[in-house]
Amino acid sequence: MDTTVGAALRTPRRPVNLPTARVPRGRVLVIPARCKACNYCIEFCPQDVLVASADGNAKGYHYPEVAAGKEESCVHCQFCALVCPEMAIFTVPADAPAVGGG
Repeated sequence: MDTTVGAALRTPRRPVNLPTARVPRGRVLVIPARCKACNYCIEFCPQDVLVASADGNAKGYHYPEVAAGKEESCVHCQFCALVCPEMAIFTVPADAPAVGGG
């Protein structure tokens, strides 16, 4: 066996830009009135950022909210927005200006 191939197989792969790579960060925004508590967003979140709220909307559904201590954990993957059938949740980059111009 060629030793260069064997050595390449044992070397862990690393991104070329590892020293400068940046993990994206996001902020989760929910429109409670639209939510029907399907919980897809909670189940599919790869970072387990979301939990069902104790409060309910006008229809009595418990909409998602960011779990305590997970405020900085969203990676802005947007899975929650993709799986929500009611378009009740979305993410924005963490450094985006506040919604409503504030």
